[in-house]
Amino acid sequence: MQDVLAGAWQSLAGEPLPAVSLTGDESVLPGHFRVPAMASASIAAATLSAGELLRLRGIDPGTVSVDTRHAVAAFRSEHLLRIDGEPGPSPWGRIAGDYRAADGWIKLHCNTSRHEAAVCWALGVPATREAVTKAVAGKTTAEVESAVVTAGGAAALMRSREDWLAHPQGQAVAELPLVELNRIGDAPKRTLFDSDRPMGGVRVLELTHVLAGPVAGRVLAAHGANVLHVGAAHLPRIPVLTMDTGQGKRSAFVALDTEGGRAKLKKLIARADVLLQTFRPGALARIGFGPDELAELRPGLVIADVSAYGWTGPWARRRGFDSLVQMSSGIAEEYATDAPAPLPAQALDHATGWLTAAAIMTAIRRTATDGGTWHARLSLAGTGRWLDSLGRKDPEPSEADYADVLETVDSDFGRMTRVRMAGELPGAPPHWDHPSHRPGADTAVWSPVVPQPVS
Repeated sequence: MQDVLAGAWQSLAGEPLPAVSLTGDESVLPGHFRVPAMASASIAAATLSAGELLRLRGIDPGTVSVDTRHAVAAFRSEHLLRIDGEPGPSPWGRIAGDYRAADGWIKLHCNTSRHEAAVCWALGVPATREAVTKAVAGKTTAEVESAVVTAGGAAALMRSREDWLAHPQGQAVAELPLVELNRIGDAPKRTLFDSDRPMGGVRVLELTHVLAGPVAGRVLAAHGANVLHVGAAHLPRIPVLTMDTGQGKRSAFVALDTEGGRAKLKKLIARADVLLQTFRPGALARIGFGPDELAELRPGLVIADVSAYGWTGPWARRRGFDSLVQMSSGIAEEYATDAPAPLPAQALDHATGWLTAAAIMTAIRRTATDGGTWHARLSLAGTGRWLDSLGRKDPEPSEADYADVLETVDSDFGRMTRVRMAGELPGAPPHWDHPSHRPGADTAVWSPVVPQPVS
């Protein structure tokens, strides 16, 4: 696992790997893919990035450590979440899932009403599993995928690894780095807020949904960032993910489809240090918030963009989610028997989230040492390519008990049992200052929160 981490750290920071301790083994999770190694490495990369920020503040970070079992629990956090002792509501929509077509399997991602409607319109059927099953069975996977995507929905047929590597988008992804971090503008060196936490005093504006982006914001909040998640009242949400990934953040609504909402967003960006967003490539640029405009509006800003299939190639603007990327890239097909064989966690989402947080903290460090406006880009497909490159493991798991890495707190949703923040940083133990807030519960302004000292 040390070699896995070293490779990720080189892509992220281009520096010698600092001291780190990785404990445990990969038998804590079933499956052939090395998800436990990826979990430990991505969490270690984020924690090391926080440690280097702490060192820049003149505080000895100590030796970072990551336990594989805790890392795997963090990658399954939405599954381990409990509210008043009960699991959260299922994130899957009523017709979401894998369907057998005339020539293979296809996944329909219908976890929002908009995507469900797109599937029903494309297939000409009501929103029942029986009707969708019958309609899909009479078509090829390519016909269904094309129809659903054209209708504005999200779908992916199950391709083999070989087919993906030969596909134009697979070839485009193969040319991308795991983490791209570039200076895109000039700005004076940043003066860090006086704090004993790595991201203390750093304002993070989060425009994200579902999982990868929210995980990144959750990590930054645990390291002391002032994170404001901005959504909109009319947009659909997946409740269990909102509960799980909102730790330590405030939540506000801003309608970006209105002139007043865009003006409000501009004011927030003008006082932000980081903009973390998961809109499809080009979507924010169309409303005046592309990287060049952002660099001009807020010199010294760190911009982090997360996409499904990368930022080049024919699918650069395609809607995508972890489960769809697994289908497209051959992950779900490699060990499939009677049906697709997905990973035992939404591992592409979680790993991309932790790596995005690492990239943001590395960029913040560079704004302090070198100045400038910085732009980070990552993708689920790029993370999937990294996972594929790690080889395979024994699929048989050992018994894993996560009780000691869970904690229970009072929240807006009830008594919440959650996975403790993973990654040990002795110089400033990561923690969330408060549990998840209800969506839209806060005002869309920067609060004068003073970072809390480490207890």
